[in-house]
Amino acid sequence: MTPIDSLRIDDNRLWQSLMALAQIGATPKGGVCRIALTDEDKAGRDQVVQWFRDAGLQVRVDEVGNVFGRRPGTDPQARAVATGSHIDTQPTGGKFDGNYGVLAGLEVVRTLNSHGIQTVAPLEVAFWMNEEGTRFTPVMMGSGAFAGIFGADHIRSQQDGAGLTVGEELARIGYLGDVACGDVPGGAFAAYFEAHIEQGPVLEAYDKPIGIVSGALGQQWYDVTVTGMDAHAGPTPMNLRHDAMLAAARMVDAVNRIALDQAPHGRGTVGHLQVLPNSRNVIPGQVKFSVDFRNLSQTGLDAMDAAMRTEFARLADQCQCQVEITQVVRFAPCIFHPGCVASVRGAADRLGYAHMEVVSGAGHDAVYVHSVAPTAMIFVPCKDGISHNEIEDAKSEHLAAGCNVLLHAMLAHAGVAA
Repeated sequence: MTPIDSLRIDDNRLWQSLMALAQIGATPKGGVCRIALTDEDKAGRDQVVQWFRDAGLQVRVDEVGNVFGRRPGTDPQARAVATGSHIDTQPTGGKFDGNYGVLAGLEVVRTLNSHGIQTVAPLEVAFWMNEEGTRFTPVMMGSGAFAGIFGADHIRSQQDGAGLTVGEELARIGYLGDVACGDVPGGAFAAYFEAHIEQGPVLEAYDKPIGIVSGALGQQWYDVTVTGMDAHAGPTPMNLRHDAMLAAARMVDAVNRIALDQAPHGRGTVGHLQVLPNSRNVIPGQVKFSVDFRNLSQTGLDAMDAAMRTEFARLADQCQCQVEITQVVRFAPCIFHPGCVASVRGAADRLGYAHMEVVSGAGHDAVYVHSVAPTAMIFVPCKDGISHNEIEDAKSEHLAAGCNVLLHAMLAHAGVAA
């Protein structure tokens, strides 16, 4: 048997699996469109499930379409050490977002099979339903149901733009399982690790192949409506206007300033704006826009919320308008389990990979799973920090490095049978 310290994954096999899965829903620009519960998603699921079974994994599907592959351990009482991510994509998605985490988990199993290594605790590889939230909301739907954040009935009743429900589409594609959400043989996961491309530019900028993810930014999203009065652009003097667009523009600038005041982990984004009546010679009477605030601490998020409400009220009054703010999303900041984070760091050290501490600015399935199991994440660089884009790219050697760290972090928790 290969000595554990020298055990490495097959980087070519991992790469070929990623490229094969990327052919399902491939786009002309080299990306992937495999939106949750479509025919393309079914084909992707069927392929990954077949690979699970070929690797000897016992497959089960829960009541919201999450899929798990289990490799038994030698101790039937031990709780499983798990890994995974998602295989659904954005409409113009890439080959690696989510897919890497699932196939890295599969490669861990294949490597152990190739070397005849048995773990004490079972290992599980999961892929979660509708992480992207493109067709159905909320985002991270499957892992949220698994963690008890959402009820299974509620999730199955969610509709897409055509009125089709999650439950109907799960049944149509053959992935409406009968396992209760959160029901894991032997009890809750002993640990969960998720490998993922960074989806940002930090690791590449610092030339580090491994990111030790200590946590994820909390998120609070808002819908904002500024109401003034439509009026003719010519006859209406500047000082008598109720210009909703002027107020909104100043509010957008305020969002940026509020986030900068919360450096280094504050984030503030206005990504959607709707102007009414949207005519070039009419002073806008109403503007609707979104606000996305993120921070590593709830205290920081609360401060950003308070600053926004105070500043928006002042700016609305300044422009003789009214403002309404509705919070529509709230994810608490996530600090990953210190023991699992230490296992990732220890594996990177033993394997000789340069690494750095990072914080995830994006939401991931691990953010929900961490509420029911000790959890950590492993980041690897992606080219130019680009993701959710058909040109998303990553180096094979970085993907292999992350998978090797995943392998050894999981073994540190699962144990190797004598």
